[in-house]
Amino acid sequence: MHRIRKSTLFCGMAAALAISPATAQEGGHPAMGTVAFDVSCAEDVRPDFDRAVALLHHMQYVESRRTFESIAERAPSCAMAHWGIAMTLFHPLWPDRPSPDALQRGWDETQRARSLAPGTERERALLAAAEAFYRDPETADYWTRIARWAEGMERAYEQRPDDIETAAFYALSRLAAGQTAEDRLEYQARAAEVLLGVYAQRPAHPGAVHYTIHADDFEGREDESLDIVRSYDDIAPQVPHALHMPTHIFIRLGEWPETIMWNRRSADAALEFPAGDHVSLHHAHALDYMVYAHLQRGDDERALAVLREADENATSYQPGFASAFHLAAMPARYAIERQAWDEAAAIDPHAVASVEWDRFPWPQSISWFARGLGAIRTGDVQEAGRAEAEMAELRDAAQAAGERAFADYIEIDRRILAARLSVARGDMESAIELARSAGKLEGTVQKHPITPGALLPAYEALGDILAEAERWDEAFGAYERSLAVWPRRFNSLLGAARAARAMGDDREADHYYARLIETVGEASSTRPGLAEARAFASSSR
Repeated sequence: MHRIRKSTLFCGMAAALAISPATAQEGGHPAMGTVAFDVSCAEDVRPDFDRAVALLHHMQYVESRRTFESIAERAPSCAMAHWGIAMTLFHPLWPDRPSPDALQRGWDETQRARSLAPGTERERALLAAAEAFYRDPETADYWTRIARWAEGMERAYEQRPDDIETAAFYALSRLAAGQTAEDRLEYQARAAEVLLGVYAQRPAHPGAVHYTIHADDFEGREDESLDIVRSYDDIAPQVPHALHMPTHIFIRLGEWPETIMWNRRSADAALEFPAGDHVSLHHAHALDYMVYAHLQRGDDERALAVLREADENATSYQPGFASAFHLAAMPARYAIERQAWDEAAAIDPHAVASVEWDRFPWPQSISWFARGLGAIRTGDVQEAGRAEAEMAELRDAAQAAGERAFADYIEIDRRILAARLSVARGDMESAIELARSAGKLEGTVQKHPITPGALLPAYEALGDILAEAERWDEAFGAYERSLAVWPRRFNSLLGAARAARAMGDDREADHYYARLIETVGEASSTRPGLAEARAFASSSR
């Protein structure tokens, strides 16, 4: 287990920040990548400015802000230090939202930068984009702000399309704005195109590599630029988020050993980058991905060990959406993937008292979903109905807050739970229709970067219901459809094999049982489904 020890942590962070990404080497590789911002500030703070921008590209926002604040203190005339502080106060691809205090501070910092008169047209254009985000700090919703920033970055990029640093932030703004766009794939592709140009000129640029992974973290793009994905380790071998990011692609490819290995390194590195007095959210983020990957290999013992590691730090994690999400998701995953319905039914949606759960509808809903599934599978229809009602309220709260994607994620799970309620009431046709509708809705959204995957994919849930109805061919099709989006999931592979076997299709049964055995590999799994797969493989030889 990894207990937080402040003396070790702060020394580790200080050592990491002391390395110039443009010049110093760590293990033969740049410590944070190569940034050459060429800021119009005093010569002696320019290396620190490059480090701060590198940290910003790595989404190490707290560490980046501290460095920009130090520059502002040491070089009072450096306008762009205040731009940098403002840029650390909102997180374009994360699901958290800046507080009213952060919005006010961001506006104040941009105005301070404006008063100091940035020295170049490029800097003035970047500042104008940040100002657009923070303008009217007491009004305007988050997505309006993102759209204004993206428009500002587009103008900055059009003025200087050959400027590497402007191009990197422009690509990030495309990814951010695309989250609510109908033609989101076009935004992803445009960002990737720009980033490939940056990478060609500066392959160790942290923004080029990091944002390319985000651009390809999209159904149909997951096998693009795998060489760039794997290069992140070379660029930043000690930065937590850099060690985690390639697994956004490995998850989509069902590469569980690599997902586990990279996130183990990320979680350990995160303990060297505390967020003030808190354990970094990057630690919880990496652990959730590890739990998911272990469970897909049927390695429940190792998944439990990771879950206990998270529990040890539960009250110490950096406050915010990400920590709340992962603290809710990990125990829910552990119960649902193992079909441990008694455990699921006992989940407390507000188990960690230090989390302000009322601020986070989607994380709250995850716990209610698990609790509801556990209740219905253990015969408590009334409690399952209560869970569904709570999820409906949380969906409406997310919708009212302008978070349509969060509302959709909640609604997908709510429909799955409602389908299970229909099964319990003996209305199998309604159950199937509800599960199909959940699958259709799931097909309209992408996996959010915060999560390694759904607790229960909609088409896997549909396959389970169809199998119970002994509609085996339809069940088989549902499992195949789920695996096309969520590859190499233990329960989907097992479901497909069982459905094929019930249909009398031993060839397909053998195929899916073999894939299940391959997926588990050398992992230590005691699940009955694995023994079933091995028995079938032995009998079919």
